[in-house]
Amino acid sequence: MKSTFSKIFLFLLFCAFSVKLKAQQNENAKPWVFWYWVQSGISKKGITADLEAMKSNGIGGAYLMTIKGGKSSNPSLYEKPVEQLTPEWWEMVKFAMDEAKRLDLKLGMHVSDGFALAGGPWITPELSMQKVVSSKITVNASNTKIKLPQPETKEGYYKDIAVYAYPSPIGTNQSTRIITPKITASNGADASGLVKQGNKQNFGSSEPLYIQYEFEKPFTCRTVKIKVSGNNYQAQRLKIEVSNDGKTFRSIGRLDPPRHGWQDTDEDVTHSIVPTTAKFFRFVYDKTGSEPGSEDLDAAKWKPSLKLVHLELFAEAQINQFEGKNGSIWRISKRITSEQLPSNLCVPLNKMINLTAKLKADGSLDWKLPAGSWTILRIGHTSTGQTNATGGAAIG
Repeated sequence: MKSTFSKIFLFLLFCAFSVKLKAQQNENAKPWVFWYWVQSGISKKGITADLEAMKSNGIGGAYLMTIKGGKSSNPSLYEKPVEQLTPEWWEMVKFAMDEAKRLDLKLGMHVSDGFALAGGPWITPELSMQKVVSSKITVNASNTKIKLPQPETKEGYYKDIAVYAYPSPIGTNQSTRIITPKITASNGADASGLVKQGNKQNFGSSEPLYIQYEFEKPFTCRTVKIKVSGNNYQAQRLKIEVSNDGKTFRSIGRLDPPRHGWQDTDEDVTHSIVPTTAKFFRFVYDKTGSEPGSEDLDAAKWKPSLKLVHLELFAEAQINQFEGKNGSIWRISKRITSEQLPSNLCVPLNKMINLTAKLKADGSLDWKLPAGSWTILRIGHTSTGQTNATGGAAIG
């Protein structure tokens, strides 16, 4: 009898445990949702209605995320917007937590106001996300007073990291910024702005064409730098043809776009090419052979067309698509080849002179130059200037 009772007890205990475990598993299996509080349109009545609707539809929990604020539209969409971080807003958050507890719902908070993950008005420029910036100047022994250009500065914050001097490489100061070619386009459009500093005018076409640069004297090109407005895949896959007489052209290849995501507008693209000397350079646009768009080739998703702001040629060799390789932006590129960048065009490490201690507070340099041409590189860091832009009153 005692044995039978023990077996029944263990069986009932097992059943109770199984029911509890199943209930826990069912609870853990419930989906969660993002719960957007948009443009500060919040009320206790709305909070209760939302949470009760979630509960009745089998939702297990929600992540509370605020998007925009009451001032993001004029006039405001709501009669009495409840702006983020105000006492009224915190009262609404507490009420939402209490209601979630009453309904046995889980509630989580997004880490910031808006979609971004690390912004807020308490983040000052020196505490914000940083990026490495630089400027350079070419000088020689006749320059007795050297004032280094100020690198890019955002949000009024900049701090120096280091200053280096090195013998100026082959091709220094030889580019379309200084040597202006005659620029024509096969469709007759004005493309002269492509080498003008500060140009913001797009040159574009939805039809195949070529852009031709004609130099008075043969120009040696080792680097092509392309700037676009927004994202444009076709601008990064132009075919390059060269000629010495403007009649007979030969192809030297096609630019190879880096892999990239949708946030790809903060940096230009620097393409290294095999050193080529010619009087005529043609950049041919033809969508034939374009790759289909993908998550790592985002700009190729859109209808093919060419849009350019700058197309600059440099005689100085540069690392192919260095903007992604040095972490300035998310891109994936092929390794540079010795054909693109021969070793004799690189600066030997033992030729670089550390002048960081010679830099004065006003940006001038206390250094007596040796003979020859020298390039001085000033490196520092500044804020990226990025904010949690989709936030409201807690943008920063």
